[in-house]
Parts: sequence; C-alpha cells; structure tokens
Amino acid sequence: MRGITFAITSGLLALGATNDLEAQEGTFRFGYVDSQAILQDAPGALEAQQEFDRQMETFSQEIEQMGARLDSLINAYEQQQSTLLPNVRQGRETEITQLQQNYQQRVDQMGSEAEMSRQALIEPIFNEMAQVIEAIREEGGYHVIMDVASQAIVAANADLDLTQEVLRLMQEAAPAAGGSSP
Repeated sequence: MRGITFAITSGLLALGATNDLEAQEGTFRFGYVDSQAILQDAPGALEAQQEFDRQMETFSQEIEQMGARLDSLINAYEQQQSTLLPNVRQGRETEITQLQQNYQQRVDQMGSEAEMSRQALIEPIFNEMAQVIEAIREEGGYHVIMDVASQAIVAANADLDLTQEVLRLMQEAAPAAGGSSP
C-alpha cells in the first residue's frame, strides 16, 4: 500500500504539478533525505539510544526473573505431578496458568511501555529534523523533499497539494445521491 501511495503521489507530482509549477516558478526542485541515516548521527541520538538501552535492560531483567520463576514452577509441577492428589494438581495447574497469563500480560505491557519510551526519546530529534528539513526546503527553493527510508513526503510546498482537486473530481464523477449504486 505504501508503495502504491508513493507511486501515485510521485506520478501526480511529476505529471500534473510540474508543468504548472515550471510555468509559474521556473524549475521544479525535488530533494530527498534518508531519515534513518540522519537519526543514526543526529545530535542527541546516541544519548537517546543509550537511555533506551538502559530502560530495556531493566525490562529484560524483570522478564527474565518472571520467566525463571515460571520455569521453576512448571519443572517442580512436572516432577511432582504423578504423586499429587487431584485437587492439589488442579490447584497447581491453575497457579501455573495464572502465572503464565500474568507473564504474558507483563511482556505485552512492557512492549507498549518500551514503544512509548522510544517515541518520547526520539520525538525531539524527529521534531528538530522536520524543522531543519522544512528550512532547507524553503531556503533551497525545493518544492518537495522525500524520505527514502519511509518512501514518504516529509516537506512540500503547500501549492502542490492536490487533495481538494482530487476530491472535487471524484465527487463530480460519483453518481448523484439517491441513485443506484453499482
């Protein structure tokens, strides 16, 4: 889907917008960046990654401890299972199941917390990168700047926005309200 969007956007820009812009402003200027390369070397990126790694170490230790406890409980149950009374066996199975559920919930929760933490740590870097890209676009007279890492437009001259034109043409082509639909 991303590739289709990229192709359509590129095609619209290349076919529709360039002729009008060349006539109005001269040459159509197009640039690109690699946000992944920028993020690797951006000021503050190393510190953000180190902080994230430190947080992940804490999460990893907690998960390891929970996993070891779960494994220990399962191993003990398996060794004793044949000698346990049915009601005791049922109680242990319930305990193991509950611990497995708690373990999985905690793993899921930590995954969400990790993603939120990563976003919070890199958001200032992304914001600065976006500001710098927009400044380069304006100062350099670029009409569009693409990101090769995400295959997306990261900065564009608002005059190139064809959204309303596309919607208008689609609405004109749509069958009248209340008519039969295909």
